[in-house]
Amino acid sequence: MAGNHGKPPGSGVFPRQPSEPPASAEGTGSDTEKSLTGRAPTNGNLLRVEKAQLSGGSSVAGDEQIEVGEPYQNNPSLEAGQKGPKLKRKASSFTHRAAVMIPRSERRGLLGRFTIVPEVQNPYDYNNTTKWIITAVVALAAAAAPMGSSMFYPSLPEMSKDMHVSTSITNLTIAGYMLSMAIFPLWWSSFSETFGRRTIYIVSFTLFTVASVLSAASVNIAMLIVTRVIAGGASASVQAVGAGTIADIWVPAERGRAMGLFYLGPLTGPLFAPIIGGILSEKFNWRATMWFLTIYGGVMTLGLFFGLPETLARKKRLEPTRRPSSELETVDVNDLRRTSTAKSVKDRLKKTAFLFKKFITDPLAVILYLRYPAVSISVYMASIAFGALFVMNISLQSTFAAPPYEFPTILLGLLYLSPATGYVIASLVGGRWIDYIMAREARKANRYDDEGKLILLPEDRMGENLWLAATLYPASLIWYGWAVQYGLPWYVSQIATFFFGIGAMLVFGCVTTVLTEFMPHSSSSGVAVNNLVRNIFSCVGGTVAQPLIDVMGNGWLCTIVGLIAWVTCNLAILALKKKGPKWRITMDRELNKR
Repeated sequence: MAGNHGKPPGSGVFPRQPSEPPASAEGTGSDTEKSLTGRAPTNGNLLRVEKAQLSGGSSVAGDEQIEVGEPYQNNPSLEAGQKGPKLKRKASSFTHRAAVMIPRSERRGLLGRFTIVPEVQNPYDYNNTTKWIITAVVALAAAAAPMGSSMFYPSLPEMSKDMHVSTSITNLTIAGYMLSMAIFPLWWSSFSETFGRRTIYIVSFTLFTVASVLSAASVNIAMLIVTRVIAGGASASVQAVGAGTIADIWVPAERGRAMGLFYLGPLTGPLFAPIIGGILSEKFNWRATMWFLTIYGGVMTLGLFFGLPETLARKKRLEPTRRPSSELETVDVNDLRRTSTAKSVKDRLKKTAFLFKKFITDPLAVILYLRYPAVSISVYMASIAFGALFVMNISLQSTFAAPPYEFPTILLGLLYLSPATGYVIASLVGGRWIDYIMAREARKANRYDDEGKLILLPEDRMGENLWLAATLYPASLIWYGWAVQYGLPWYVSQIATFFFGIGAMLVFGCVTTVLTEFMPHSSSSGVAVNNLVRNIFSCVGGTVAQPLIDVMGNGWLCTIVGLIAWVTCNLAILALKKKGPKWRITMDRELNKR
């Protein structure tokens, strides 16, 4: 398409479409499939414009279409707070498009023809009901990773006795699990951009189920740590690829609410897993928690197999160019024989280089996104909150198992209910809140496109929500630390952990959503970087928390961590508010050159 070469990430330019929506793949697909696709929602599809200016002076002319709701879609050089042209507002006119179903024989992903929810040409065209179904399936799958770590907390003392090792050694089963959750998503994310989301989900959850079986059957602590590392890495696929799936099907104007529901999955792990783990450990033993994870992994593998179609955008096929017969040359057979060996060697070298790039260079190249300040600072805010979360989690199980509390295993699990309730509330409210803030800032700056639709910028999501969160969770952590240090009634510290959950979740949800919009064409890579850094923080927090508690006590440890989080997070927000727009524009230009 002429003039399309300079479009920014998220500009969402599509080729011309016929005036009438196309029929569903020549009538293929069942009635169930048709009901799942339906028509596109009225607030997030395609908008016709006469001319839209893109970066680099390029434009889309005539009757071509631009996707509504994509960040900075008409003028990516606009900064947050910068006013656009004053336009007369008018009702938006959207082109309603029926979702074009892909025939079963052409569906992508591992055994994609068996999905109940059909694959469609443009995932934005799914109706809202189907989008929520896909979001719910991915959210439930995302619960597996945190469930696998937090389910262990109540049974750590029992595991120490059974394996004849210290508590610090058993904590390595959690630290190793979290470390693999940090590293493996680099590969899952890279492979998902090549092989598709569906294949990664099914392969990783099959591996998670097998690793959980081996964990349950472990005969010593070394075997348990190794199998837990494998299980953690396998379950972490959804942490990166899941956010990419959400970005595949939801336009940015609605993405915050969808991301809030998606994050309910990872945060229902801390809500239910310690309770379930405490009950299973009390009634049976710690191995029962591993068998529970095995069953959960198997059920989710089946759910992903039948309920999740491929959502990664289809790449346009280039038509091969044929040379005229007049230009064809006659080649001597002897020349072909002489060059066959050299060509064979060259082809093998190319194949080796390609495999090295695909399996080594590309996954590790994701780390290079941290060179962009907008990405690295956003990732830091989520990481320091995640590290603080694991300091508190380790403290809860060790402090309340000892005098003066001496809670039994079941009650230890119930302690995690309070912060997890805060996660759920913040997830439900925070998603709508950041969508509202984003639209409000665009209206305040008078940023409208030619059709009167808001031009949305990723950094607009960072408003009073983050300022509140950056103070709420550090203050709550300090409150918790001194409450248990002085042995105050259990409910005093539980109130603190509830507010900690609210503040931490507001940070997690906002940062993840912003990262998918900073890099809309590689959204899973942005989230993979986030997972890498934050799980390294959580691994460190989970490893050093207990020794530091033994040395300085809960009060001073939580105070130090809380003050560091409060000061650095507020400085990070201030930097993003002042420099974020310029950093984002610079990042856009560099990424467009690739």
